[in-house]
This record gives sequence, C-alpha cells and structure tokens, in this order.
Amino acid sequence: MSDRLLTKGIGWRIGWNGAAPIYKGLLGGEEWAVELTEAEFDDFCRLFEQLVETMKMMAQELMDSERIACEAESDLLWLEVEGYPHAYSLRLILNHGRCCEGNWPEEVVTELFQGVQTTLAKRVAFERTNSLQ
Repeated sequence: MSDRLLTKGIGWRIGWNGAAPIYKGLLGGEEWAVELTEAEFDDFCRLFEQLVETMKMMAQELMDSERIACEAESDLLWLEVEGYPHAYSLRLILNHGRCCEGNWPEEVVTELFQGVQTTLAKRVAFERTNSLQ
C-alpha cells in the first residue's frame, strides 16, 4: 500500500502523504490546491467537523429562508461556512507562516466533508497497519 491517499470529486480534493517530511496534507478546489503541515491538516479536519455539527444544530433554530455565517479558527487556520444550514459554502485561510486562501461552493461541501471522513479513516487504518509492522 502506498503512503499517499487522495480522495477527490468534482470541485474538491483532499490528500495525505504520511511519508512527506513537512507538508503531509493536501486540500484543493476546482483550480487551486495547497499543501498543509500535519497540524494544519488536523486542525482543518477538526474545525470543519465542528462547523458541520454547528450547521446541523442551527437548522433547528433558523427559518428556512435565513442564511447564516459561522466561523471557527485555531492558531494555524480559519474556516467559515456561509449559507443555509442544508447548503453552505466553506472558506479556508491559513494564517500562520505562509498564507493562503481557498474556498469551496455549497454544491461540493457535503461531498468534501464525506471525503475528509474517508481520508481520515484511511489514514488511521494505514497508520495502524504500519505500526504493527
């Protein structure tokens, strides 16, 4: 099995290369991509999950016609979701070291989140397999 994982769909991609010395993670959109350190990648996954859960909770609080923007950040990056609880865009800004900004339109965010979960599961399975060897 390769050290590299890549999950992608229309308008998004996420990858992991455990053998890379510095930039182990990859995030990309339709026409852009950025490599992330392990800490940046982990923060992105954690904060994205928090925002998805927040939007699910907000669905019970908002009227169908109400839009909302929610932010989450760490020392390394900032994320924002904006739109309706059932359909929203996602923005990313790296704010430590090198700087970068990217975004995904609402049409791809749900599938991107599923791709994040798939990549994380594959990463854990791969790391377990390697630790047993």
